[in-house]
Amino acid sequence: MAETRPAQQRARSRLSKFAAFFIAFCLFWISFPYTFTIVDGSNAILDLKTSLLDKDFKSQCVQPDQLFPGKEAGLDKLYDRISSSEFRNLSINRLSGAIQVRTESFDDMGAVGQDKRWDIFYDFHRYLEASFPLVYEKLLVEKVNTHGLLFTWNGTDDLLRPTLLMAHQDVVPVPAATVGAWTHPPWSGAYDGKYIWGRGASDCKNTLIALLESLEVLLEADFKPKRTVLLSFGFDEEISGTRGAGNLSTYIKKRYGDNGVAVIVDEGSTFEEAWGTLFAKPGTAEKGYTDVHITIRMPGGHSSIPSDHTSIGVLSELIVAIESDQYETRLADDNPYLAQLKCGAAYAEDFPKDLKKHLVHRASSRAGPYTSDRDHLAYAAAKQGLAIKYLMQTSQAVDIISGGVKVNALPERATVVVNHRINIGETTKVVEDRITKLAGHIAKKYNLTLHAFDGKEEPSSIILEPSKHKLEVAPVTPANGADSKSPYAILAGTVRALYGKEIVVTPGIMTGNTDTRYYWDLTKHIFRFTPGLDPEDGAGLGNIHTVDERVSVLNHINSVKWFTLFVLNMDEADLGESSNSVGSASKASSKEI
Repeated sequence: MAETRPAQQRARSRLSKFAAFFIAFCLFWISFPYTFTIVDGSNAILDLKTSLLDKDFKSQCVQPDQLFPGKEAGLDKLYDRISSSEFRNLSINRLSGAIQVRTESFDDMGAVGQDKRWDIFYDFHRYLEASFPLVYEKLLVEKVNTHGLLFTWNGTDDLLRPTLLMAHQDVVPVPAATVGAWTHPPWSGAYDGKYIWGRGASDCKNTLIALLESLEVLLEADFKPKRTVLLSFGFDEEISGTRGAGNLSTYIKKRYGDNGVAVIVDEGSTFEEAWGTLFAKPGTAEKGYTDVHITIRMPGGHSSIPSDHTSIGVLSELIVAIESDQYETRLADDNPYLAQLKCGAAYAEDFPKDLKKHLVHRASSRAGPYTSDRDHLAYAAAKQGLAIKYLMQTSQAVDIISGGVKVNALPERATVVVNHRINIGETTKVVEDRITKLAGHIAKKYNLTLHAFDGKEEPSSIILEPSKHKLEVAPVTPANGADSKSPYAILAGTVRALYGKEIVVTPGIMTGNTDTRYYWDLTKHIFRFTPGLDPEDGAGLGNIHTVDERVSVLNHINSVKWFTLFVLNMDEADLGESSNSVGSASKASSKEI
Protein backbone atom coordinates (compact mmCIF):
# COMPACT_ATOMS: atom_id res chain seq x y z
CA MET A 1 0.00 0.00 0.00
CA ALA A 2 2.90 2.31 0.79
CA GLU A 3 4.19 2.00 -2.77
CA THR A 4 0.74 2.37 -4.39
CA ARG A 5 -0.08 5.73 -2.77
CA PRO A 6 2.83 7.69 -4.38
CA ALA A 7 1.93 6.15 -7.75
CA GLN A 8 -1.64 7.37 -7.35
CA GLN A 9 -0.41 10.79 -6.35
CA ARG A 10 1.85 10.95 -9.40
CA ALA A 11 -1.08 9.92 -11.62
CA ARG A 12 -3.30 12.58 -10.10
CA SER A 13 -0.53 15.13 -10.54
CA ARG A 14 -0.12 14.23 -14.21
CA LEU A 15 -3.90 14.43 -14.67
CA SER A 16 -4.04 17.84 -13.01
CA LYS A 17 -1.21 19.13 -15.18
CA PHE A 18 -2.92 17.79 -18.29
CA ALA A 19 -6.23 19.42 -17.27
CA ALA A 20 -4.48 22.72 -16.58
CA PHE A 21 -2.70 22.52 -19.93
CA PHE A 22 -5.95 21.69 -21.74
CA ILE A 23 -7.82 24.59 -20.12
CA ALA A 24 -4.98 26.99 -20.89
CA PHE A 25 -4.88 25.74 -24.47
CA CYS A 26 -8.64 26.27 -24.88
CA LEU A 27 -8.48 29.78 -23.46
CA PHE A 28 -5.54 30.61 -25.69
CA TRP A 29 -7.30 29.17 -28.74
CA ILE A 30 -10.49 31.12 -28.13
CA SER A 31 -8.63 34.40 -27.68
CA PHE A 32 -6.14 33.97 -30.51
CA PRO A 33 -7.22 35.64 -33.77
CA TYR A 34 -6.52 33.05 -36.42
CA THR A 35 -5.35 30.09 -34.32
CA PHE A 36 -2.56 28.05 -35.90
CA THR A 37 -1.32 26.84 -39.24
CA ILE A 38 -4.25 25.00 -40.79
CA VAL A 39 -3.64 21.34 -41.56
CA ASP A 40 -3.63 20.59 -45.32
CA GLY A 41 -4.48 24.22 -46.07
CA SER A 42 -8.06 23.78 -44.82
CA ASN A 43 -9.96 26.16 -42.55
CA ALA A 44 -11.08 23.35 -40.27
CA ILE A 45 -10.12 24.96 -36.97
CA LEU A 46 -11.58 28.35 -37.88
CA ASP A 47 -14.74 26.65 -39.16
CA LEU A 48 -15.07 24.86 -35.82
CA LYS A 49 -14.61 28.13 -33.92
CA THR A 50 -17.19 29.79 -36.19
CA SER A 51 -19.78 27.12 -35.50
CA LEU A 52 -19.17 27.31 -31.76
CA LEU A 53 -19.62 31.10 -31.71
CA ASP A 54 -22.61 31.17 -34.09
CA LYS A 55 -25.11 31.35 -31.25
CA ASP A 56 -23.41 34.45 -29.89
CA PHE A 57 -24.45 36.47 -32.94
CA LYS A 58 -28.14 36.06 -32.10
CA SER A 59 -27.48 37.15 -28.54
CA GLN A 60 -25.91 40.31 -29.99
CA CYS A 61 -28.82 40.94 -32.35
CA VAL A 62 -31.92 40.28 -30.27
CA GLN A 63 -35.13 40.82 -32.23
CA PRO A 64 -37.91 42.25 -30.03
CA ASP A 65 -41.34 40.69 -30.15
CA GLN A 66 -43.99 42.32 -32.29
CA LEU A 67 -45.33 45.25 -30.30
CA PHE A 68 -49.00 46.20 -30.36
CA PRO A 69 -50.81 48.63 -28.08
CA GLY A 70 -53.60 47.51 -25.77
CA LYS A 71 -57.00 46.76 -27.25
CA GLU A 72 -58.41 49.96 -25.83
CA ALA A 73 -56.27 51.86 -28.31
CA GLY A 74 -58.51 50.59 -31.12
CA LEU A 75 -55.66 49.86 -33.52
CA ASP A 76 -57.77 47.56 -35.71
CA LYS A 77 -60.31 50.31 -36.33
CA LEU A 78 -57.56 52.82 -37.01
CA TYR A 79 -55.91 50.50 -39.52
CA ASP A 80 -59.26 49.79 -41.16
CA ARG A 81 -59.69 53.53 -41.59
CA ILE A 82 -56.19 53.96 -43.05
CA SER A 83 -56.69 50.95 -45.37
CA SER A 84 -60.03 52.21 -46.73
CA SER A 85 -60.40 53.40 -50.31
CA GLU A 86 -61.74 56.70 -48.97
CA PHE A 87 -58.58 57.36 -46.98
CA ARG A 88 -56.38 56.15 -49.86
CA ASN A 89 -57.92 58.66 -52.26
CA LEU A 90 -57.68 61.43 -49.70
CA SER A 91 -54.04 60.57 -49.00
CA ILE A 92 -53.14 60.55 -52.70
CA ASN A 93 -54.67 63.98 -53.10
CA ARG A 94 -52.91 65.34 -50.02
CA LEU A 95 -49.45 64.21 -51.05
CA SER A 96 -50.01 65.19 -54.68
CA GLY A 97 -51.08 68.68 -53.63
CA ALA A 98 -48.08 69.02 -51.32
CA ILE A 99 -45.70 68.17 -54.18
CA GLN A 100 -47.31 70.85 -56.36
CA VAL A 101 -46.16 73.59 -53.96
CA ARG A 102 -42.57 74.25 -55.10
CA THR A 103 -40.79 74.59 -51.77
CA GLU A 104 -37.29 74.56 -53.26
CA SER A 105 -34.31 75.65 -51.20
CA PHE A 106 -31.20 76.97 -52.93
CA ASP A 107 -27.61 77.18 -51.74
CA ASP A 108 -27.56 80.95 -52.19
CA MET A 109 -30.75 81.73 -50.26
CA GLY A 110 -30.64 85.02 -48.39
CA ALA A 111 -32.14 85.86 -45.02
CA VAL A 112 -35.71 84.89 -44.20
CA GLY A 113 -37.91 87.93 -44.79
CA GLN A 114 -35.50 89.40 -47.31
CA ASP A 115 -35.10 86.73 -49.96
CA LYS A 116 -38.49 86.43 -51.69
CA ARG A 117 -37.85 82.79 -52.56
CA TRP A 118 -38.79 81.90 -48.99
CA ASP A 119 -42.31 83.23 -49.51
CA ILE A 120 -43.45 79.97 -51.14
CA PHE A 121 -43.58 78.49 -47.64
CA TYR A 122 -46.52 80.75 -46.79
CA ASP A 123 -48.41 78.95 -49.55
CA PHE A 124 -47.34 75.58 -48.19
CA HIS A 125 -48.55 76.44 -44.69
CA ARG A 126 -51.93 77.49 -46.05
CA TYR A 127 -52.12 74.19 -47.92
CA LEU A 128 -51.36 72.16 -44.78
CA GLU A 129 -53.94 74.05 -42.72
CA ALA A 130 -56.62 73.41 -45.33
CA SER A 131 -55.66 69.72 -45.61
CA PHE A 132 -55.53 68.91 -41.87
CA PRO A 133 -58.31 70.86 -40.16
CA LEU A 134 -58.37 68.79 -36.94
CA VAL A 135 -54.62 69.06 -36.41
CA TYR A 136 -54.77 72.82 -36.76
CA GLU A 137 -57.89 73.08 -34.60
CA LYS A 138 -56.83 70.82 -31.72
CA LEU A 139 -53.02 71.15 -31.55
CA LEU A 140 -50.85 74.10 -30.72
CA VAL A 141 -49.22 75.22 -33.98
CA GLU A 142 -46.23 77.53 -33.63
CA LYS A 143 -44.07 79.12 -36.29
CA VAL A 144 -40.38 79.44 -35.48
CA ASN A 145 -38.25 81.81 -37.55
CA THR A 146 -41.30 82.46 -39.73
CA HIS A 147 -41.42 79.16 -41.62
CA GLY A 148 -40.41 76.47 -39.12
CA LEU A 149 -43.46 74.52 -37.89
CA LEU A 150 -43.84 73.04 -34.40
CA PHE A 151 -47.01 71.09 -33.59
CA THR A 152 -47.64 70.21 -29.92
CA TRP A 153 -50.22 67.66 -28.78
CA ASN A 154 -50.07 67.87 -25.01
CA GLY A 155 -50.25 64.60 -23.11
CA THR A 156 -52.08 64.05 -19.83
CA ASP A 157 -49.03 62.76 -17.89
CA ASP A 158 -46.44 65.44 -17.23
CA LEU A 159 -43.85 62.87 -16.12
CA LEU A 160 -43.62 61.39 -19.60
CA ARG A 161 -41.15 63.00 -21.94
CA PRO A 162 -42.46 63.80 -25.43
CA THR A 163 -42.23 61.76 -28.60
CA LEU A 164 -40.69 64.03 -31.26
CA LEU A 165 -41.29 63.22 -34.93
CA MET A 166 -39.61 65.21 -37.69
CA ALA A 167 -39.61 65.97 -41.41
CA HIS A 168 -38.62 68.92 -43.58
CA GLN A 169 -40.74 71.08 -45.84
CA ASP A 170 -38.13 71.98 -48.44
CA VAL A 171 -36.97 70.00 -51.46
CA VAL A 172 -33.91 70.13 -53.68
CA PRO A 173 -34.37 72.17 -56.86
CA VAL A 174 -35.12 70.59 -60.22
CA PRO A 175 -32.58 71.76 -62.85
CA ALA A 176 -34.40 73.17 -65.85
CA ALA A 177 -32.30 71.03 -68.18
CA THR A 178 -33.67 67.82 -66.62
CA VAL A 179 -37.40 68.59 -66.68
CA GLY A 180 -37.89 66.92 -70.05
CA ALA A 181 -36.35 63.70 -68.77
CA TRP A 182 -39.11 63.14 -66.18
CA THR A 183 -41.80 60.56 -66.93
CA HIS A 184 -44.28 62.95 -65.32
CA PRO A 185 -43.57 66.66 -64.74
CA PRO A 186 -41.66 67.15 -61.49
CA TRP A 187 -44.22 69.51 -59.94
CA SER A 188 -47.34 67.69 -61.12
CA GLY A 189 -47.81 65.27 -58.22
CA ALA A 190 -49.09 62.87 -60.89
CA TYR A 191 -50.67 59.60 -59.81
CA ASP A 192 -50.46 56.70 -62.28
CA GLY A 193 -52.37 54.08 -60.33
CA LYS A 194 -49.35 52.95 -58.30
CA TYR A 195 -46.93 55.85 -57.78
CA ILE A 196 -47.18 59.50 -56.87
CA TRP A 197 -44.52 61.36 -58.86
CA GLY A 198 -42.62 64.56 -58.29
CA ARG A 199 -39.91 66.35 -56.37
CA GLY A 200 -40.37 65.65 -52.68
CA ALA A 201 -42.43 62.50 -53.21
CA SER A 202 -39.87 60.45 -51.27
CA ASP A 203 -37.69 63.21 -49.74
CA CYS A 204 -39.54 63.95 -47.71
CA LYS A 205 -43.03 65.35 -48.18
CA ASN A 206 -44.25 61.77 -47.98
CA THR A 207 -43.01 61.62 -44.38
CA LEU A 208 -44.37 65.06 -43.53
CA ILE A 209 -47.83 64.28 -44.92
CA ALA A 210 -47.84 60.81 -43.32
CA LEU A 211 -47.10 62.30 -39.90
CA LEU A 212 -49.94 64.80 -40.16
CA GLU A 213 -52.28 62.10 -41.50
CA SER A 214 -51.44 59.86 -38.54
CA LEU A 215 -52.32 62.58 -36.05
CA GLU A 216 -55.46 63.51 -37.98
CA VAL A 217 -56.62 59.88 -37.84
CA LEU A 218 -55.90 59.67 -34.11
CA LEU A 219 -57.80 62.91 -33.52
CA GLU A 220 -60.75 61.58 -35.51
CA ALA A 221 -60.76 58.53 -33.22
CA ASP A 222 -60.79 60.83 -30.16
CA PHE A 223 -57.45 59.49 -28.94
CA LYS A 224 -56.03 61.39 -25.98
CA PRO A 225 -52.29 60.86 -25.48
CA LYS A 226 -50.66 60.42 -22.11
CA ARG A 227 -47.27 61.25 -23.64
CA THR A 228 -46.95 64.59 -25.43
CA VAL A 229 -46.42 64.31 -29.19
CA LEU A 230 -44.37 66.90 -31.08
CA LEU A 231 -43.99 67.39 -34.82
CA SER A 232 -41.05 69.55 -35.90
CA PHE A 233 -40.77 70.57 -39.57
CA GLY A 234 -37.74 72.53 -40.72
CA PHE A 235 -37.67 74.36 -44.04
CA ASP A 236 -34.04 74.37 -45.20
CA GLU A 237 -32.73 70.87 -44.48
CA GLU A 238 -31.39 70.56 -48.01
CA ILE A 239 -29.06 73.51 -47.38
CA SER A 240 -27.90 72.48 -43.89
CA GLY A 241 -30.92 73.43 -41.79
CA THR A 242 -29.47 76.41 -39.94
CA ARG A 243 -32.57 78.61 -40.30
CA GLY A 244 -35.15 75.89 -39.74
CA ALA A 245 -34.08 72.98 -37.52
CA GLY A 246 -31.34 75.10 -35.99
CA ASN A 247 -33.96 77.44 -34.52
CA LEU A 248 -36.62 74.82 -33.86
CA SER A 249 -34.26 72.72 -31.75
CA THR A 250 -33.32 75.74 -29.63
CA TYR A 251 -36.98 76.57 -29.13
CA ILE A 252 -37.83 72.99 -28.09
CA LYS A 253 -34.82 72.79 -25.78
CA LYS A 254 -35.89 75.95 -23.95
CA ARG A 255 -39.23 74.31 -23.26
CA TYR A 256 -38.14 70.77 -22.34
CA GLY A 257 -34.46 71.07 -21.43
CA ASP A 258 -31.50 68.77 -22.02
CA ASN A 259 -32.59 65.16 -22.48
CA GLY A 260 -36.14 66.43 -22.22
CA VAL A 261 -37.44 64.33 -25.11
CA ALA A 262 -37.97 60.56 -24.98
CA VAL A 263 -37.23 59.74 -28.62
CA ILE A 264 -36.75 61.42 -31.99
CA VAL A 265 -37.60 59.89 -35.37
CA ASP A 266 -36.58 61.82 -38.48
CA GLU A 267 -36.21 60.87 -42.14
CA GLY A 268 -33.37 58.54 -42.95
CA SER A 269 -32.49 54.94 -43.66
CA THR A 270 -35.15 52.56 -44.82
CA PHE A 271 -35.13 48.86 -45.75
CA GLU A 272 -32.42 46.82 -47.46
CA GLU A 273 -32.33 43.43 -49.12
CA ALA A 274 -29.06 41.78 -48.13
CA TRP A 275 -27.89 38.17 -48.05
CA GLY A 276 -31.37 36.94 -48.95
CA THR A 277 -32.95 38.74 -46.00
CA LEU A 278 -34.97 41.93 -45.61
CA PHE A 279 -33.50 44.31 -43.03
CA ALA A 280 -35.09 47.40 -41.52
CA LYS A 281 -32.27 49.84 -40.80
CA PRO A 282 -33.19 52.76 -38.55
CA GLY A 283 -30.20 55.09 -38.61
CA THR A 284 -28.58 55.21 -35.18
CA ALA A 285 -25.51 57.13 -36.35
CA GLU A 286 -24.53 59.81 -38.84
CA LYS A 287 -21.18 60.38 -40.44
CA GLY A 288 -19.50 63.71 -39.86
CA TYR A 289 -19.19 66.40 -42.52
CA THR A 290 -16.68 68.96 -43.64
CA ASP A 291 -15.71 70.76 -46.82
CA VAL A 292 -12.14 71.90 -47.36
CA HIS A 293 -11.72 74.95 -49.61
CA ILE A 294 -8.32 75.03 -51.33
CA THR A 295 -7.03 78.12 -53.10
CA ILE A 296 -3.75 78.46 -54.96
CA ARG A 297 -2.43 81.92 -55.77
CA MET A 298 0.40 82.32 -58.26
CA PRO A 299 1.66 85.17 -60.45
CA GLY A 300 -0.35 86.09 -63.52
CA GLY A 301 0.90 87.37 -66.86
CA HIS A 302 0.44 86.85 -70.58
CA SER A 303 -0.12 83.26 -71.58
CA SER A 304 2.41 83.57 -74.40
CA ILE A 305 5.17 83.56 -71.79
CA PRO A 306 3.88 81.06 -69.20
CA SER A 307 5.60 79.64 -66.19
CA ASP A 308 6.15 75.88 -66.22
CA HIS A 309 3.17 75.42 -63.93
CA THR A 310 0.16 77.69 -63.54
CA SER A 311 -2.03 77.82 -60.47
CA ILE A 312 -4.44 75.48 -62.25
CA GLY A 313 -1.68 73.00 -62.98
CA VAL A 314 -0.40 73.04 -59.39
CA LEU A 315 -3.93 72.70 -58.06
CA SER A 316 -4.46 69.74 -60.38
CA GLU A 317 -1.39 68.06 -58.96
CA LEU A 318 -2.70 68.57 -55.44
CA ILE A 319 -6.07 67.14 -56.43
CA VAL A 320 -4.39 64.04 -57.85
CA ALA A 321 -2.40 63.67 -54.62
CA ILE A 322 -5.59 63.92 -52.56
CA GLU A 323 -7.50 61.39 -54.67
CA SER A 324 -4.54 59.00 -54.78
CA ASP A 325 -4.41 58.82 -50.99
CA GLN A 326 -7.69 57.31 -49.83
CA TYR A 327 -8.71 57.09 -46.20
CA GLU A 328 -8.43 53.72 -44.49
CA THR A 329 -11.44 51.44 -44.46
CA ARG A 330 -12.05 50.79 -40.76
CA LEU A 331 -15.03 49.48 -38.84
CA ALA A 332 -15.20 50.95 -35.35
CA ASP A 333 -16.76 48.93 -32.56
CA ASP A 334 -19.68 51.37 -32.29
CA ASN A 335 -20.28 51.61 -36.04
CA PRO A 336 -23.84 50.30 -36.62
CA TYR A 337 -22.71 48.38 -39.68
CA LEU A 338 -20.85 46.00 -37.38
CA ALA A 339 -24.20 45.35 -35.71
CA GLN A 340 -25.77 44.61 -39.11
CA LEU A 341 -23.01 42.17 -39.93
CA LYS A 342 -23.71 40.35 -36.68
CA CYS A 343 -27.44 40.35 -37.44
CA GLY A 344 -26.68 38.97 -40.88
CA ALA A 345 -24.52 36.23 -39.39
CA ALA A 346 -27.33 35.41 -36.96
CA TYR A 347 -30.36 35.40 -39.26
CA ALA A 348 -29.43 35.52 -42.96
CA GLU A 349 -29.09 32.12 -44.62
CA ASP A 350 -27.01 33.57 -47.46
CA PHE A 351 -24.59 35.44 -45.22
CA PRO A 352 -21.09 34.92 -46.74
CA LYS A 353 -18.91 32.42 -44.94
CA ASP A 354 -15.81 34.56 -45.30
CA LEU A 355 -17.52 37.51 -43.59
CA LYS A 356 -18.64 35.24 -40.78
CA LYS A 357 -15.08 34.01 -40.30
CA HIS A 358 -13.81 37.58 -40.18
CA LEU A 359 -16.50 38.34 -37.59
CA VAL A 360 -15.29 35.43 -35.49
CA HIS A 361 -11.74 36.70 -35.81
CA ARG A 362 -12.92 40.15 -34.73
CA ALA A 363 -14.87 38.76 -31.77
CA SER A 364 -11.97 36.67 -30.54
CA SER A 365 -9.23 39.20 -31.21
CA ARG A 366 -8.04 41.45 -28.42
CA ALA A 367 -6.92 44.05 -30.93
CA GLY A 368 -9.54 46.59 -31.96
CA PRO A 369 -10.00 47.86 -35.52
CA TYR A 370 -8.13 51.12 -34.90
CA THR A 371 -4.64 49.71 -34.68
CA SER A 372 -1.81 49.86 -37.14
CA ASP A 373 -3.00 46.58 -38.59
CA ARG A 374 -5.31 46.37 -41.58
CA ASP A 375 -8.98 45.95 -40.62
CA HIS A 376 -9.59 42.66 -42.43
CA LEU A 377 -13.32 42.55 -41.62
CA ALA A 378 -13.88 46.05 -43.01
CA TYR A 379 -11.96 45.32 -46.20
CA ALA A 380 -13.83 42.05 -46.72
CA ALA A 381 -17.20 43.76 -46.19
CA ALA A 382 -16.23 46.64 -48.50
CA LYS A 383 -16.00 44.20 -51.42
CA GLN A 384 -19.82 44.27 -51.50
CA GLY A 385 -19.71 47.66 -53.19
CA LEU A 386 -19.15 51.38 -52.70
CA ALA A 387 -22.42 51.85 -50.80
CA ILE A 388 -21.08 49.48 -48.14
CA LYS A 389 -17.48 50.64 -48.30
CA TYR A 390 -18.39 54.19 -47.40
CA LEU A 391 -20.25 53.06 -44.30
CA MET A 392 -16.76 52.32 -42.98
CA GLN A 393 -14.56 54.91 -44.65
CA THR A 394 -14.24 58.68 -44.75
CA SER A 395 -15.22 59.74 -48.23
CA GLN A 396 -13.67 62.57 -50.22
CA ALA A 397 -15.15 64.07 -53.36
CA VAL A 398 -13.73 66.91 -55.44
CA ASP A 399 -17.02 68.59 -56.32
CA ILE A 400 -16.38 72.24 -57.31
CA ILE A 401 -13.45 73.76 -59.17
CA SER A 402 -12.82 77.16 -60.72
CA GLY A 403 -9.88 79.15 -62.04
CA GLY A 404 -8.88 81.55 -64.77
CA VAL A 405 -10.81 84.37 -66.42
CA LYS A 406 -9.38 84.61 -69.95
CA VAL A 407 -7.70 82.26 -72.38
CA ASN A 408 -4.62 84.46 -72.90
CA ALA A 409 -4.11 85.40 -69.23
CA LEU A 410 -2.32 83.20 -66.69
CA PRO A 411 -4.69 82.36 -63.82
CA GLU A 412 -3.72 84.19 -60.66
CA ARG A 413 -6.14 82.22 -58.55
CA ALA A 414 -7.57 78.68 -58.71
CA THR A 415 -9.89 77.09 -56.18
CA VAL A 416 -11.42 73.72 -55.41
CA VAL A 417 -13.82 72.40 -52.79
CA VAL A 418 -13.38 68.87 -51.46
CA ASN A 419 -16.36 67.38 -49.65
CA HIS A 420 -15.84 64.83 -46.85
CA ARG A 421 -18.23 62.54 -44.97
CA ILE A 422 -16.33 61.42 -41.90
CA ASN A 423 -16.19 57.84 -40.68
CA ILE A 424 -17.12 56.85 -37.14
CA GLY A 425 -13.91 56.88 -35.14
CA GLU A 426 -12.45 59.87 -37.01
CA THR A 427 -12.87 63.65 -36.75
CA THR A 428 -12.79 66.78 -38.86
CA LYS A 429 -9.27 67.35 -37.54
CA VAL A 430 -8.15 64.09 -39.14
CA VAL A 431 -9.30 65.48 -42.48
CA GLU A 432 -7.65 68.86 -42.00
CA ASP A 433 -4.36 67.35 -40.83
CA ARG A 434 -4.23 65.00 -43.80
CA ILE A 435 -4.87 67.72 -46.41
CA THR A 436 -2.40 70.01 -44.64
CA LYS A 437 0.26 67.33 -44.99
CA LEU A 438 -0.45 66.74 -48.69
CA ALA A 439 -0.64 70.46 -49.44
CA GLY A 440 2.63 70.97 -47.57
CA HIS A 441 4.47 68.69 -50.00
CA ILE A 442 3.10 70.61 -52.99
CA ALA A 443 3.86 73.99 -51.40
CA LYS A 444 7.45 72.97 -50.75
CA LYS A 445 7.87 71.61 -54.28
CA TYR A 446 6.74 74.90 -55.89
CA ASN A 447 8.14 77.29 -53.27
CA LEU A 448 4.72 78.45 -52.11
CA THR A 449 3.70 79.53 -48.62
CA LEU A 450 1.16 77.28 -46.94
CA HIS A 451 -1.65 78.86 -44.92
CA ALA A 452 -3.43 75.90 -43.36
CA PHE A 453 -6.65 76.96 -41.67
CA ASP A 454 -5.07 80.08 -40.20
CA GLY A 455 -7.40 82.59 -41.88
CA LYS A 456 -4.58 84.22 -43.83
CA GLU A 457 -4.08 84.68 -47.57
CA GLU A 458 -1.23 86.15 -49.60
CA PRO A 459 0.23 85.90 -53.11
CA SER A 460 2.27 82.81 -54.04
CA SER A 461 0.58 80.59 -51.51
CA ILE A 462 -1.71 77.63 -50.90
CA ILE A 463 -4.64 78.54 -48.69
CA LEU A 464 -6.73 75.93 -46.87
CA GLU A 465 -10.05 77.07 -45.43
CA PRO A 466 -12.50 75.10 -43.27
CA SER A 467 -16.14 74.36 -43.97
CA LYS A 468 -18.84 76.78 -42.93
CA HIS A 469 -20.96 73.81 -41.84
CA LYS A 470 -18.42 71.55 -40.15
CA LEU A 471 -20.02 68.65 -38.28
CA GLU A 472 -18.43 65.98 -36.13
CA VAL A 473 -19.67 62.39 -36.17
CA ALA A 474 -23.03 62.14 -34.40
CA PRO A 475 -23.37 60.40 -31.03
CA VAL A 476 -24.37 56.78 -31.60
CA THR A 477 -27.88 55.93 -30.40
CA PRO A 478 -28.17 52.97 -27.99
CA ALA A 479 -29.66 50.01 -29.85
CA ASN A 480 -30.26 47.02 -27.61
CA GLY A 481 -33.21 44.96 -28.78
CA ALA A 482 -33.13 42.94 -25.56
CA ASP A 483 -34.00 46.00 -23.45
CA SER A 484 -37.79 46.13 -23.72
CA LYS A 485 -37.86 49.57 -22.07
CA SER A 486 -35.59 51.14 -24.66
CA PRO A 487 -36.93 53.35 -27.47
CA TYR A 488 -34.96 51.17 -29.92
CA ALA A 489 -36.86 48.06 -28.84
CA ILE A 490 -40.16 49.94 -29.18
CA LEU A 491 -39.23 51.11 -32.67
CA ALA A 492 -38.07 47.63 -33.71
CA GLY A 493 -41.16 45.99 -32.21
CA THR A 494 -43.33 48.44 -34.14
CA VAL A 495 -41.58 47.55 -37.41
CA ARG A 496 -42.05 43.82 -36.80
CA ALA A 497 -45.68 44.33 -35.80
CA LEU A 498 -46.50 46.05 -39.08
CA TYR A 499 -44.34 44.07 -41.50
CA GLY A 500 -43.98 40.66 -39.85
CA LYS A 501 -41.57 38.61 -37.76
CA GLU A 502 -39.38 37.77 -40.74
CA ILE A 503 -38.11 41.37 -40.85
CA VAL A 504 -34.71 41.70 -39.18
CA VAL A 505 -34.27 45.09 -37.52
CA THR A 506 -30.70 46.30 -37.21
CA PRO A 507 -29.06 49.64 -36.46
CA GLY A 508 -28.12 51.59 -39.58
CA ILE A 509 -25.71 54.41 -40.39
CA MET A 510 -26.40 57.53 -42.44
CA THR A 511 -23.73 58.58 -44.93
CA GLY A 512 -25.59 61.86 -45.43
CA ASN A 513 -26.74 64.28 -42.76
CA THR A 514 -30.19 65.20 -41.48
CA ASP A 515 -31.77 67.91 -39.36
CA THR A 516 -31.13 65.76 -36.29
CA ARG A 517 -27.65 67.33 -36.12
CA TYR A 518 -29.28 70.16 -34.14
CA TYR A 519 -31.15 67.89 -31.72
CA TRP A 520 -28.34 65.92 -30.05
CA ASP A 521 -28.89 67.59 -26.66
CA LEU A 522 -32.59 66.72 -26.54
CA THR A 523 -32.22 62.92 -26.28
CA LYS A 524 -29.77 60.06 -26.70
CA HIS A 525 -32.43 58.16 -28.66
CA ILE A 526 -32.36 59.58 -32.19
CA PHE A 527 -33.43 57.44 -35.14
CA ARG A 528 -33.24 58.40 -38.80
CA PHE A 529 -35.83 56.11 -40.34
CA THR A 530 -38.25 56.29 -43.26
CA PRO A 531 -40.73 53.56 -42.30
CA GLY A 532 -42.73 53.06 -45.51
CA LEU A 533 -42.36 49.77 -47.40
CA ASP A 534 -44.00 48.37 -50.51
CA PRO A 535 -42.99 44.67 -50.70
CA GLU A 536 -43.67 44.58 -54.44
CA ASP A 537 -41.60 47.68 -55.04
CA GLY A 538 -38.55 46.56 -53.07
CA ALA A 539 -36.39 48.51 -50.68
CA GLY A 540 -35.14 51.96 -51.58
CA LEU A 541 -35.74 55.68 -51.43
CA GLY A 542 -37.54 56.33 -54.71
CA ASN A 543 -34.93 58.23 -56.75
CA ILE A 544 -34.41 61.04 -54.29
CA HIS A 545 -32.53 64.10 -55.57
CA THR A 546 -32.79 62.97 -59.18
CA VAL A 547 -35.11 62.49 -62.15
CA ASP A 548 -38.38 60.57 -61.63
CA GLU A 549 -38.59 60.85 -57.85
CA ARG A 550 -41.67 58.96 -56.76
CA VAL A 551 -43.27 56.92 -54.00
CA SER A 552 -45.79 54.09 -54.25
CA VAL A 553 -49.14 54.67 -52.58
CA LEU A 554 -48.79 51.41 -50.62
CA ASN A 555 -45.42 52.61 -49.31
CA HIS A 556 -47.00 55.88 -48.22
CA ILE A 557 -50.05 54.24 -46.61
CA ASN A 558 -47.71 51.93 -44.68
CA SER A 559 -45.85 55.00 -43.40
CA VAL A 560 -49.12 56.35 -42.02
CA LYS A 561 -49.80 53.00 -40.34
CA TRP A 562 -46.30 52.84 -38.88
CA PHE A 563 -46.38 56.34 -37.39
CA THR A 564 -49.85 55.70 -35.96
CA LEU A 565 -48.69 52.47 -34.32
CA PHE A 566 -45.46 54.04 -33.07
CA VAL A 567 -47.28 56.94 -31.41
CA LEU A 568 -49.59 54.46 -29.66
CA ASN A 569 -46.72 52.19 -28.61
CA MET A 570 -44.70 55.10 -27.27
CA ASP A 571 -47.77 56.32 -25.41
CA GLU A 572 -47.93 53.02 -23.52
CA ALA A 573 -44.18 52.58 -23.17
CA ASP A 574 -42.60 52.22 -19.76
CA LEU A 575 -39.27 54.00 -20.12
CA GLY A 576 -38.74 54.24 -16.37
CA GLU A 577 -39.45 57.97 -16.33
CA SER A 578 -41.38 57.91 -13.07
CA SER A 579 -38.21 56.72 -11.32
CA ASN A 580 -35.91 59.08 -13.17
CA SER A 581 -34.84 62.45 -11.89
CA VAL A 582 -36.11 64.13 -15.05
CA GLY A 583 -38.69 66.14 -13.17
CA SER A 584 -42.02 67.12 -14.60
CA ALA A 585 -42.05 67.53 -18.35
CA SER A 586 -42.96 71.02 -19.53
CA LYS A 587 -46.35 71.53 -21.11
CA ALA A 588 -46.94 73.97 -23.93
CA SER A 589 -49.83 76.36 -23.60
CA SER A 590 -52.21 74.62 -25.97
CA LYS A 591 -55.83 74.49 -27.00
CA GLU A 592 -57.98 72.00 -25.17
CA ILE A 593 -58.27 68.69 -27.02
